[in-house]
Amino acid sequence: MTQIKICGITSKIIYQHCADLHVDWVGLVFFEKSPRHLSYEAAEKLADLKQPHMKHVALTVNADEDMLSDIIRTAQPDMLQLHGDETAEQAEQIQQKFGIPVMPVIKISSAQDVQNTQSYMRFCDWILCDAAPPVDAAIPGGRGEAFDWQLMSGFSASSSWMLAGGLHAGNVAQAIQLTQPDAVDISSGVESSKGVKDPQLITDFVSAVRNA
Repeated sequence: MTQIKICGITSKIIYQHCADLHVDWVGLVFFEKSPRHLSYEAAEKLADLKQPHMKHVALTVNADEDMLSDIIRTAQPDMLQLHGDETAEQAEQIQQKFGIPVMPVIKISSAQDVQNTQSYMRFCDWILCDAAPPVDAAIPGGRGEAFDWQLMSGFSASSSWMLAGGLHAGNVAQAIQLTQPDAVDISSGVESSKGVKDPQLITDFVSAVRNA
């Protein structure tokens, strides 16, 4: 069954809703330009709610070592999502230094971008394939924009991988059929306004994935 990650959780109410739906992953964002950015204090409170069946992913963007240390100490994530410009070498160094799994985000706009995933798979249990943002974009993800899923048709991965970018309850079944990901990742597609998660949209998305 395709796993589900709801990214950009900011409240206890939405966290509990995800837990009640037995969502597999929740994403906590640590990037000040994002409307979903969490303070360390807020992250600690969500960490205290952790359920045995859910994994926490801390999303970072080109974070330095001090920031990564603070995130790991307060949020206690199971994995770091590297959503910046980290190279394969940098991602591997972060994994080795902090002793925590990392999930690099590969921004997809061409077949070459898909091929570039190979350099990360030799040391990562998971990678995430997302739509490449415009050059002048203020934030690298959570924009609600999809890429051409046909680029992932027949994709062969030695690591597990997540599909992100422009997903919602109305298109996720098609995306799963075309790309066969191990997990799907959604943020803006379950929001009533930017940064505000909607419980009903989350419920609809989870149902759509499980019925796909």
